[in-house]
Order: sequence, then structure tokens, then C-alpha cells
Amino acid sequence: MGRVLPLLGLRAFAETGRHGSVRTAATAMGVTPGAVSQQIKLLEERLGVTLFERGNREIHLTAVGARLHGPIVRAFDGIEGALDDLEARQGRRSLTVSTVAAFAAWWLVPRLGRFTTANPDIEVRVEATAALVDLARDRVDVAIRHGLGEYPGYEAHRLMAPVLLPVASAALLAGGPPITKPKDILAYPLLQDSDRADWELWLRAFGVEDPRAERGPSFEDDVLLIRAAASGQGIALVRDIYAREELESRRLVLALDRPWPTRFAYYAVTRPGAAKRPGPVARFLVWLRAEASGENV
Repeated sequence: MGRVLPLLGLRAFAETGRHGSVRTAATAMGVTPGAVSQQIKLLEERLGVTLFERGNREIHLTAVGARLHGPIVRAFDGIEGALDDLEARQGRRSLTVSTVAAFAAWWLVPRLGRFTTANPDIEVRVEATAALVDLARDRVDVAIRHGLGEYPGYEAHRLMAPVLLPVASAALLAGGPPITKPKDILAYPLLQDSDRADWELWLRAFGVEDPRAERGPSFEDDVLLIRAAASGQGIALVRDIYAREELESRRLVLALDRPWPTRFAYYAVTRPGAAKRPGPVARFLVWLRAEASGENV
């Protein structure tokens, strides 16, 4: 009779060694850090060896653990690759993409037809949500998010860094005082993002500090923010990739030609190693990068 493999313990060992962190391994597995630690402890007891050296805040593979880690990681990667191959042979494969509603509506969905035309064997499902997702638990293949690229337990692939533009309806600007410098915008109603942070940061970038930068109605989603600006409710600060269609149609105009770059960018977030394995995720990432190459990168 063959040996019964402790698969949970081996997976906890593989992910902890891969990331050098129990917490990050737990995120990748969709379990608690306590569960990961317990599985590693049981595995060490079963094997009769110490796999990790533990410090106050750090964890490192021992010499024995390092020898075992490579083959174990390759084995789990091989299993995932075999499952991808099986799906391919059975016909069409699915790919679930999670992103925020504004990015889906103004950037991703209008381009998605080009991907499905070039990859007819892959069925794409787009989930529009701003909520945090667990890629393993929620069965999401790619999450596209706006941030600093810090997603512990996952791999982040930089796509583009849009700039913020002050936009409004032409009718609103025609009925108010002229805007020739950033401070002039404070004479108009300001439409705020949900954190009420963008206007303050934009004005400060141009040397203006004023408590009025935080006033005005706020909107949870950029779709709503742009709609409010187009209806003449005030001036909005929005990402250029979202406002492009509205500016070209003249439903919105630039209040002042002062784009402001930020440290934030859009990232495609995947499970570790997914981008290197042949399959839907790797093909989708190649396509995403190609589409994003013409934006502000």
C-alpha cells in the first residue's frame, strides 16, 4: 500500500517557503495563518525534521526544508498545469476577471471583443466589483486593481498609470468665472471621490492649500462622478482613460489643462506562477499588456 500524502501540509509548506511568510501563504491558500502554521507543524512531526527556522517576524527554510521545497513546488505547479491541459482538451476554457465598474465600462469591455476574436476557445466572465477578492476562494483568475502594486501572496503585473484631469460641462464653465490657474477652480462646486482626497492632492501638487478642497458631494464610483459632472453639478477630477469618450463627444470639457500623474497604477493581479504557465491567464495578460501599451505607462 502506498504512502498517504499529507497534501494540505505539503501545500502549506510550499506556499510558506515560496513567500517567506505564513500570513502571505494563508492569503494564497484562502485559509487563516493559524491553519497554515498547524499544517506545517503536523508535517514536521510526521517527517521528523524541522522545515523552517522561525524568528520574531521572519521565517526561513532550513537546509532540509530548502532541499525539499523545490520538488514540492514543482509538483503542485505540475498539477495545476495538468488541470489546465485537461480543460483545454475538453474544449472551451473559462477565465474570470474581477475589476471595478468604471474600468470595466470605459476601458476593458470596449476592447474585450478583440481578445475573444483572437482567443475563441476562452470564455471570459467579467465581475465588476470594488470589493477585495480572494483569487482562490472566489475562483477569480485575474483581478485588475488600482493601487501601488502591493498585493501580498499574489503577483502584480503593472499595466498603466492614468493621470487625473479636471473636467466639467461646457455650460457650467460658460456661466462662471474664467479658470486660468488651479486656484480658480475653487470658485466652482467640486465633485469629490469617495475618500475626498483627490482634489486636495491635485491642488497641493500645484501649490494650493485651501480647506475648500474637501467640500462638495462625494461619489463612490467614477461612473457616477462623471455623470454628475456631465449634468453640470460641478467640476470632477477623473482619470483620463475614463473621461476620453466624454471629452471627444464634448459632453465634458477640460476645466484646466493640468493633468496630474499619481504614484498609483493599474495592476493585473494573479496567483503566483499563473503568468508563466501556458493557458488562459498567460494569454490574457499578454493581451492586456499590449492593449495598455498605448496608455500612460
